[in-house]
Amino acid sequence: MIDPNANRLPWEALPQQQAAVAVERIGQALPRIFTDRTVMRGPYMEDFDVFADMVISDRGRYIAGPLTREGAWDDFIQLTASWILRGCGLWTVEDQEDKTVLGFVLLGHETGDPEPELGFLFTEEAEGKGYAFEAAEKARNNAWNALSFDTLVSYIDPDNERAIKLALRLGAERDPAGDHEGTHCYRYPRPDAPKVPHI
Repeated sequence: MIDPNANRLPWEALPQQQAAVAVERIGQALPRIFTDRTVMRGPYMEDFDVFADMVISDRGRYIAGPLTREGAWDDFIQLTASWILRGCGLWTVEDQEDKTVLGFVLLGHETGDPEPELGFLFTEEAEGKGYAFEAAEKARNNAWNALSFDTLVSYIDPDNERAIKLALRLGAERDPAGDHEGTHCYRYPRPDAPKVPHI
């Protein structure tokens, strides 16, 4: 029998026995959102490898990286714990049919950030296929409708052209006054807010 924890660091070990049952119950209690092709669900330990592969690679430069694997773990557990403490956090986005993990979408308020953020991070294989837009749009709507957020922004590295295009497609507007720690702020207008004409 193959040990599922054989190549994992001790703190990355998959839960066993009653702990695995508890994890499944918690995971099922988190909100699941379906898009046309994907399901957004709470993260499981098995998702960490996909998350880590992205943030420790060169692609991690867009999120204050690349990170070490230990740094990736700290980030992953912080974003996952946000569900328990804030009622929102990191969703794993997976293909509805084959259950492939496509990426992650975040509704969260990370340490040091002035405002809650909509974040998105997808695998290279999933990029350019509309998955990120489908999932991020559902998360943005969740922030306004289910969670009643007052504000929502995306903090984006100015060199991350793909993320900037996605934020603009989602209706965000560039807000230089909200720039934070070298990132550009893209602000999502509340759907019930009156439109202010540009002069």
